[in-house]
Amino acid sequence: MKHSWVARHWQNGQAVKLTTKGGRIAEEESVEVPSDVWIAPGLIDVQVNGIGGFDLNGMDTTVETVQEVVRYLQKGGVTRFCPTIVTGPKERMLHCIRTIAAACAADPIVDYAVIGIHVEGPFLSGEDGPRGAHNKNWIRDPDWQEFEQWDEAAAGKIAKVTLAPEKPGAIDFIRKLKHRGIVASIGHCHASEEIIQQAVEAGATMSTHLGNGAHPYIKRHPNYIWSQLADDRLWAGLIADGFHLPASTLKVMIRTKGDKAVLVSDAVNLAGMPPGRYATPLNDNVVLEPNGFLHLADTPDILAGAALPLYRGVENVVRLGIASMKEAIRMASLHPAQLFGIDGDGLGSLEIGAPADFIVYRLKDGHLLDIVETVANGIVVYEA
Repeated sequence: MKHSWVARHWQNGQAVKLTTKGGRIAEEESVEVPSDVWIAPGLIDVQVNGIGGFDLNGMDTTVETVQEVVRYLQKGGVTRFCPTIVTGPKERMLHCIRTIAAACAADPIVDYAVIGIHVEGPFLSGEDGPRGAHNKNWIRDPDWQEFEQWDEAAAGKIAKVTLAPEKPGAIDFIRKLKHRGIVASIGHCHASEEIIQQAVEAGATMSTHLGNGAHPYIKRHPNYIWSQLADDRLWAGLIADGFHLPASTLKVMIRTKGDKAVLVSDAVNLAGMPPGRYATPLNDNVVLEPNGFLHLADTPDILAGAALPLYRGVENVVRLGIASMKEAIRMASLHPAQLFGIDGDGLGSLEIGAPADFIVYRLKDGHLLDIVETVANGIVVYEA
């Protein structure tokens, strides 16, 4: 069955009639009908720890939790994502990985939404600063046997692992990830430039939330931020929530990385929740400020994840004059699809034959996205 939408094309503003069939974009034609809504590819968020009060990282995480996360993301225009499991005791990490795999098996909408699982930690720096909000008690050295346990629990759905390349055994671990076709991402590290280069040569292809998970004060150059920024082989995940990176830093990183800049939310379960003090699986005492700034209560300069959805990051990039709306949307749709090598059939675009994953929205004040509909696999999964 065919379904059609009339809206202004996200790249040129021209009114088009977009028709879908069988979960794919079947036709696109220019029309003279005026429209106050726009249409663009669905957003892809490669780092989501939880959102809207639903946590992907608890011992109480269930299949229903995962389903609620997917529904909440769809309200914000996200059609594909990487559920992110963070540093924790082995038992809890395995439970959460297993639960996400079970949710994919039980619900075709969840299965379609999940690109694959991102495991962030526990093979991270134990130093204050680079460790970020990850609990020091659960940091450990890379262990391929533990990865094999994750992979079995995930039914093969591990898509990305973030680790610190200076950890013992990390370079060999990265080689093994590359051999499995899994994205190895550098993050929460204090590695030398030489070690970062070794990691890239071994197969690392991404920097997780570049500029964060770092010492508050470091040598001006060289350092592990400059070294990753300068390496053209590395994609860069960037949190554009207005707190993780100052506008000037975000601008330089986006301009430097260009087609390898990927906007991510790094949203945690507190995203969308009222301000206040909370306990999370990582830390017992975090503070969510009224403006959305989330930090450790004892050390306010250490952030505890992000509390804004991905589309707000897209808005911020435009509001700050760093990129146009079409450029910002590319960083949150096509670029992440390219990172995972899943853009071959048109994912991240509105090309004929591409997956029917898109958002219909109104544009306010030149940068505010009022999402009217989210369509995934040709199905309207959210309607305002």
